[in-house]
Formats: sequence, structure tokens, C-alpha cells
Amino acid sequence: MAQDGSDEEFTIEEVVVTGTYLKGKSQFTSPSPLAVIGADNLNQIGASNVADLVQTLTINNGAQNNPDAFTQNGTTGTSNFNLRGLGVASTLVLLNGRRQVVAGTVTNDGIAFVDTSSLVPQIAVRRIEIVKDGAAAIYGTDAVAGVVNFITDDDFEGVEASVKYQTLTDQGSQSDALYQAKFGWGNDTTHVMGAFSYYDRTPLTTEERRLSQTADDSSVLGNPGAYYVPSIIAAVGSVVPVIDPTGCEEVGGQANVAVDIGVARIGTCGFDFGDYFNLVPEEERKQAYAVVTQQLGDNHQLRVEGGWADTEARRGNSPTFPYLQLSQAGVPAYHPGNPFGQGVTFLGRAIGNGGEVSPNLTTSETYRFNIELTGDINDTWSYDVGFTIADNSYVLNTEDTLTANFQRALAGFGGNNCDIGAGVPGANGCLFYNPFATSYSTLPNSPEVLDYIIGTQVIDGSSNTKVVDAVLSGSIGSTPAGDIGIAVGMQYRSEFWGRDYDDVSNADGFAFLIGNQDFSEDRSAVGLFAETLIPITDQIDLSLALRNESYGGDIGSTTDPKISLLYRPMDSLSLRGSYSTSFRAPSVLQVAGGTTALEQVSDPVTGGTAFAAVRSVAPDGGRDIRPETGKAWNFGASYSGNSGFEFDIDYWNYKFEDVIIAENSQAVVNAFPTDPSRVFRSGENGTSGTILLVFVDFLNASSVETQGFDVNARYTFDTDYGTFQPFFEATHVLKYDLEDPQAGAVDGAGNRNFSNFGSPTPSWRFNTGMSWTNEDHDFRFYIRHISGMDDDQNAGSRVGAMTTVDAQYTFNLGGLFDGGDGSSIQLGVINAFDKAPPYVSTNGGYESRTHDPRGRMVYAKLSASF
Repeated sequence: MAQDGSDEEFTIEEVVVTGTYLKGKSQFTSPSPLAVIGADNLNQIGASNVADLVQTLTINNGAQNNPDAFTQNGTTGTSNFNLRGLGVASTLVLLNGRRQVVAGTVTNDGIAFVDTSSLVPQIAVRRIEIVKDGAAAIYGTDAVAGVVNFITDDDFEGVEASVKYQTLTDQGSQSDALYQAKFGWGNDTTHVMGAFSYYDRTPLTTEERRLSQTADDSSVLGNPGAYYVPSIIAAVGSVVPVIDPTGCEEVGGQANVAVDIGVARIGTCGFDFGDYFNLVPEEERKQAYAVVTQQLGDNHQLRVEGGWADTEARRGNSPTFPYLQLSQAGVPAYHPGNPFGQGVTFLGRAIGNGGEVSPNLTTSETYRFNIELTGDINDTWSYDVGFTIADNSYVLNTEDTLTANFQRALAGFGGNNCDIGAGVPGANGCLFYNPFATSYSTLPNSPEVLDYIIGTQVIDGSSNTKVVDAVLSGSIGSTPAGDIGIAVGMQYRSEFWGRDYDDVSNADGFAFLIGNQDFSEDRSAVGLFAETLIPITDQIDLSLALRNESYGGDIGSTTDPKISLLYRPMDSLSLRGSYSTSFRAPSVLQVAGGTTALEQVSDPVTGGTAFAAVRSVAPDGGRDIRPETGKAWNFGASYSGNSGFEFDIDYWNYKFEDVIIAENSQAVVNAFPTDPSRVFRSGENGTSGTILLVFVDFLNASSVETQGFDVNARYTFDTDYGTFQPFFEATHVLKYDLEDPQAGAVDGAGNRNFSNFGSPTPSWRFNTGMSWTNEDHDFRFYIRHISGMDDDQNAGSRVGAMTTVDAQYTFNLGGLFDGGDGSSIQLGVINAFDKAPPYVSTNGGYESRTHDPRGRMVYAKLSASF
């Protein structure tokens, strides 16, 4: 987003800014590309949460902030950054310069990330600083693409409260309500600031607004389903399923008929699951934050902060997942609904057409505590010592069919009150589950038997971080141009991440969702670092940084340098350049865990599509994954003259080796279409028929190289009617080259990258617009553009470009009555012309990591300060 040059946040006092432990002022005097987003900027774009901000950033690609069941299965209720499209774990997120705990969940590709929604109430944020180049030499692992630092409004005094309501204008009643308040009090030695927020989001379901076509969201495994019938297999000489003869289309199924042989229709009875999901989940979040600063005398200060966040989010799944355990799907000949007169094998799902939405419930609770002591040792040296402890619990509840219970119920021994020992199917409290279409009419399934065959997988993820930081900074002499600044320090981190699965999952007892044993891992890292700023001349500053970080064990250690040069040929112009290396360790889950995700894949054998379970299973002893390493270059310039015109431009280049990835499911299908150890199908020996399972793994890919440039320009001028500021910012990706283990060399710039491990990467993103402000009024509009992409899932197709318009008006109530300064009424519209996201022939019907599915939104906000 473009930042207002007139905002108070852009005349910052001499403080330590993100990206260095030495003192600096702004982008103009920073050797690293730095974006500062003030609290006013968040307000000016109408952001209700951090995800709304991320959606507007041109430097971000592929963040997972629109959770769905297809590409973002485990991240509901969270948000994250993905600077440069290099992965959500490649951007380090800080709160007041200190690390935050990663979430107790992971993305579909097993990447752990910091949930930015759980940091602090938005009203407590003074500004957000984004370092747009590598900073591992300063902060250590994860700072490979950049750093995002949330800085709180510690010095606030008074009381401020706000209420915001936002809603759609078309196709759905989804709304956001945000209630926030903060207070601050202080005297000469003590200051206290506290903040609280309550966020209530109602859902937008695919039944209300469906962006996909029926073909995009169809599964061949439905209910009614299909059957493997021994007599027909013998007659045709091939293991093929036949469509349920008691009904398919009559009850809403999709008859996928391969051939009609008279006595049976060979094929499957498909299911359109497109109306059961969410474009926006239901969400409730409560957050609290407090900070106390105490002056201890002699320029020493104690600072204590604490934070808490509690989120509950719910989204929908199809009534049940596909039933994949075909070895335990036998329907006996004596089943009262069996029309075949012989034992058959069921191919489908337990509940399909006419079923209710299956809820997927997540809860997340985060605690954070930090204490730090800062002060001056003498006139030259100062110190900063801190301790942080943070914890996140993320619990994921997902319904699925219980394999053993389903097989018992098919055999007539279902129900919690069944006396199996009596040995009589359908008697003595025992119930049959009827998989045939007659369950819709003459032989319905009872609620008791459905409750018996459906269970809930509970995954309790937990994450804990403890960090000790110590930094000494000062000067060690001088050059003719000024003092030589230096900072040295250490950091000790202890990290825990684990998952506790329910008993059924421990025994791998669900029919679709993968089971796993409980696992967890503790690990620690020690970092030693130094940084210096050497004024070579009055116009040239040289910055050097070096960090050694040691994990021990298989991960090992790394030493990463950063060198930066700042040249100011004139007061209004600065030139900068930097080079750095980086290091990122694999997550605990990538080493020792397993996952299941629902993903759509195109079948190169049949030419159709399948909605498959994509599984990763850790081998005994874990995976041998090396840390990834990278190099980053940045060259830029900033101009800030007396005319009110400001301009920043940066060229950036990142190159990574041994990139840690989850194999892309489509790439695996393309490379191993008939290998049942990688792609398991419904037919004989898993080598033919519909794709049911795709087995992927976590590993080191060969490389990623991306380069491009950022531009930011703004011009501020005063008139008799107020202050005007037109602005423009853009990011152009010149290169995004990937070396995928299966797909090979990929030119990913301007590509959706569905068939490889990369992020969807539009070549161009820009924001432009204008603001007008005076004493009582503030009006601004934004034009936001995202360029189109090649759609590698659908050969020859493109994802269209999208341009939207936002507008906002704010009235200062101080113009109406005394004491109203700081209080305001705000009205705004997002996506004013109600543009739908570009259609993509995929599950959900749009690219959820790039576009917003909600259409036009209007909002009103009332703020009051005392």
C-alpha cells in the first residue's frame, strides 16, 4: 500500500529501526529497503485485520489468508505474510523487535508460520516496519525474504475506542464487526498502556456465493456410489465399478457412465460438493495486550508486556469425505439393501447428496510475555537484555468416517448398543448401514447408525518459544566523517512443537484423514552476532553484519554475513545496496510429521480431474532434510526534495538452494501416473481407475531464483482547499525460476504455479490513487491492480487480471463540537464496482492465495478519543 508522507509516523525520532541494532531514522537513511505503515495507514485502507493489509501489499504473493479446504486446509482463523512469494516461513515476524511463537498448525505443505492475527489488538499498533531484503545476519533463521515488525503504541495516553461494521452488498450476508479500545496513563517514572479487541466475522458460504462450476467441484466418489461386483468383473475381464442400480441421478448424483452393458452401467456416481464449503469462515477472536514501562533512574528502564489471543473459527466440509479403505468396504450378499445377490465392494462416501455441511472447527489460544531491561552504561555504550516466552495451542476438529465401524455397519453390526457376540446381523441392538440409493426412500439410515460410523479427528497442536536476547551497542572510535557504530549480542532460543492425535488417529482408524502417532520435538539455537556502521565519508556509510547460528544435531550451524552501502550524493538523494546470505531450518513437522490435504488434480491418464487425498507419511527415524540456504541482493535509490515529491525504487534478487518443500501433488501425478506407491487408484492393484490417493513427501528442491523491482512515488502539495497527495506503488517480478523435483525447470513469473511448489506470482501488482485532507475532512481513493497469470492447471488458459477501486471518507467530529478532536466518523467501500475474482477452473473457482472472493464491501467506523 502507499503510505501518506504527511503521517506523523514518517518523522520518527532517532530510534533503532527494524533491520539493524544501530540507530537510524527512515528509508532515506537506511541501507536496506524499508516500508513503514503507520496506524493511520491501516485505518485509511479500512483494514479490519492483518489479512486485509496483506491483501493490499504489492510485495506479497501467495499468503494463506483465505483458508479453504483445498489449498489451505489447516490455517483457518490465522493470517500470515509471504514476501516475494518465497514461503510463509521465509518472512520473520517480530513484535517490538522480539520473536513471536509460531502457530501450532502448519500449511498444506507443512510449513510452520507466525499467526499475525494473534499478535496484538490492531488498535495497539503504532506502526509496522517491513524490511524488504534478507536480514538473517541480523535476526537469524526465517529472515530470508524479509522482516515484518509490529511496534506497539507504548507512549499512548488517554482513552480511545472504536466500533467498525463491514458487510457485503451482494450474494451473501457476510459481515465483520470489530470493537476495540485502548487506554494509557503515565507520570515521570511509570507508564501503562492496555488494549482489547473483539472481532466477530460471519461466514460466506459457497451456497450463498458460488464462484466455481459444477465440473470444478465434482468427485467420482459420492453417495449414491458405485460397486465392484465379482460377476461383472469376471464377465468383462477387468476390475471396473458399476453405478448403483437402485439410483444415482434420481437423488442428485452425477452418472459418469463409461459404458452401458445392459445389465449394469460401468462407471461411477459422482457428487457435487461445491455448495458445502466456505469462502469466508465464521470467526470470533478476543485479544488483550498490556505494557508497563518503569524508569529506574540513571537512564535505565524496565519494560514488561503481555498478550493474549483466543480465536474460534468454523468452516464447512462436504457431509463426509470419500471412503478410501476399499479393503474394508465389503457389502455382504445378505445385506437387506443389496440388489446384486452377491458380496460387493462399495466405492463412494458414507453421506453425500442431501447431507448437511460437516463442520470443521478450529480453536487457537496464544499467550506471550516479555520482560526487558534497557539503559546506558556510559555516554557511549548502551545495553538491551530481554526474555520472551510465548505459547500457542491450535486444536483442529474434523469429522470423518470411522473405518472399523463402517465395515461393521455394512455387515449389520452397527450401533453403540449392538450385541456383536450374539452373531445376528441387524438384531439384538445391531443396525445395518445402507450405502445404496434406497437409503433415500425405502431403507433410510437411522441417526443412530450415522452417529456410529462418523467420528471426529482431534489434532491438538502446541508450540512454545523461549528467547533470551542481549545486545550491547555503542561506538568504537571514529573516522573523519563520524563515529563508528557497533552492536554485538547473543540470542538463545528454545523451541517446542508437537501434535497430539486422538486415539482413533493413533491407530490410523479414519477412512480418509491420515492417522499418526503423537510427536513432538524440542530444539534450541544459539546465535552470536555483530554489526557495525562505518562512515567512510560524509556521503558514504558502510554497514557490516555477521551472525553465527548453531542448532546442533543434524541441522548444524551457519554463519551469514550482510554488507550494505549507503551513498548520499546530495541532501535529497540516497543510493543503497546490500548483499546477504541466509539459512532456514526445516520445521518439526517437515522432519517427523505427516499430513492429509484435500486437493484437486488433473489426471493425465483419463484426461479428467479428481478430488484426491494428498498424504505425507514420515519414515521411521524422520526425514533427512537439509537446511535451505540463500543469497539476496538489493540496489535502490530514494529521492526526497523540498517540492513535496518523494520517490523510492529498488531492484531485488534472491537465490535459494536446497529449498525445503512438500512435493506438489499435481507434479507427482504427472510424473508417476500409474505408480501405486505414489498415485493410488480405485482399480485393480491401485494402478487403474480414479485417483484416490497421492503420496507426497517433504524434501529439498534444487533452487529458486526471483528478481524484480519495487517503485513507490508520492507527491504532496498544499492548496487553499487542503492537502492533496497522489501516490503510486508497484512491484514487478522479472524472474521467478523454480527447479521442481518432478516438474523440472519452471518459469514461474506470471504463472499460477499450480503444478509445482511455487506460489502464484502475478508479474505486476500496483496501487495508485489520491488523498485529500484538511482540518475536518479526509477523502481518499485507491486503484489496485493484479495482473493475469498463466494457468498451468488448465493448459492454454489464463487467470484474468483484476482491478478494483476502494474509497473512504472520514469526518473529524472536532468540527462539530468542542472536545471532538480525535473522534471521527468514517465511511468506506472496498471493491466499489463489485468485481468478482477471475474465474479459475479449479476447486472453489478462484485462486484463493491471490484474490479476495467477497466482492463489494461497505463499512462504517466510529472512533472516539478522550
